[in-house]
Amino acid sequence: MVAVAEAGSIAAAAEKLFRVPSAVTRSIAELERSLGRPLFERHARGVSLNADGELVLARARRIEVEFEAARMQLAARTGGRLLSAGRVPFASILNGLRLAAIASLADKRNVPTVAREFGLSSAAISLALKDLEGRLGVPLFERSSRGLVPTVSGDIVALHFKRVLAELRHVIPDFAAKAGLLEGSVRVGALPLGRTQVLPLAIAAVVARHPRLHIATDESPYDALATSLRSGDIDFILGALRSGADAKDLQQEALFEDQISLICRAGHPLTRARQVDFDALRQVTWVLSRRGSPSRELLEQFFLSAGQPSPLPAVETGDLALLRGLLVESEMVTAISPHQLRYELRDGSLAVIAFPLKQTRRSIGIAQRQGGFPSPGARALMDEIRAVVSSSADFSRRFVRRMA
Repeated sequence: MVAVAEAGSIAAAAEKLFRVPSAVTRSIAELERSLGRPLFERHARGVSLNADGELVLARARRIEVEFEAARMQLAARTGGRLLSAGRVPFASILNGLRLAAIASLADKRNVPTVAREFGLSSAAISLALKDLEGRLGVPLFERSSRGLVPTVSGDIVALHFKRVLAELRHVIPDFAAKAGLLEGSVRVGALPLGRTQVLPLAIAAVVARHPRLHIATDESPYDALATSLRSGDIDFILGALRSGADAKDLQQEALFEDQISLICRAGHPLTRARQVDFDALRQVTWVLSRRGSPSRELLEQFFLSAGQPSPLPAVETGDLALLRGLLVESEMVTAISPHQLRYELRDGSLAVIAFPLKQTRRSIGIAQRQGGFPSPGARALMDEIRAVVSSSADFSRRFVRRMA
């Protein structure tokens, strides 16, 4: 398709591809049939892309970039053996099913499991893998007692294959968006700070306007979400933004600032105290997020900067439902963003302790893959998230300071 678009004719593309014109014509017809629409206008002097073809070409060029990046990285590991191969190693597997099956092997690490997932035989999966390894000249998996383990080359191939699959997945939604409809799937990495208010409001508004759109959330830890974002398995992450190596290859957009607070049940002795100091805090029973989480690190840094020992939690949990129950039903105290317990604070079952945690501010926003091109549905959801934040006083700097 790319070759025909570049050459402007079937014959010229066939010559460039070292194929007979009838094979190129058949390939274009199969592609158009699979997409359910023509991509080219036929005329006496050749062919030219129509509007739908232009949409596909944009994704096709991004697919070429991913294949080229994979080839270059593999070539660097093999001393340049693949540098002269051009598109050849990947041309034979430009098939969505084979791409997905080989990418899935890197996650499932078991041929029979992947075969069942895609309705293929184990022999077909093994043959496809053997064929690709033979063409690339490098092993992609090693067999062990735990199943197939990706080599470094296997991880490279799987990453770029997943990105290619994401581009393919967005083609049909691109067509729908051109017709004024949003459909397809949006996959969101939902960190804790976005789950209580921002994301629910944004999702409800988008789905109400676009009922054919399907939205799925992933509540995994940040490291797992960042890996999925880089591979194209999710479209974007909403939550606390990172810095340094954690944000490598990511495009981050800050939407508002947040500050953690000390929170307990309404009527807790500390809510009635005339003054809360570090001595009083040393007497409480703490329930905190797990070590290494952003809120836990901010709390520990605050105590360290004040020359005080960090609180030792009796309970560590990342489950918000469990945290709510422990706070409401006991004398425990936590350190968390007020946004995450918004409804309990507003109905009066929980309260903020008058002990401001200075220097615990952090930026909350959207993270995307650098150079990514999200689907129309993902772009619509991100726009709605921005609208929710900008239209609500809950996310103004004044509100964050007052709640803290």
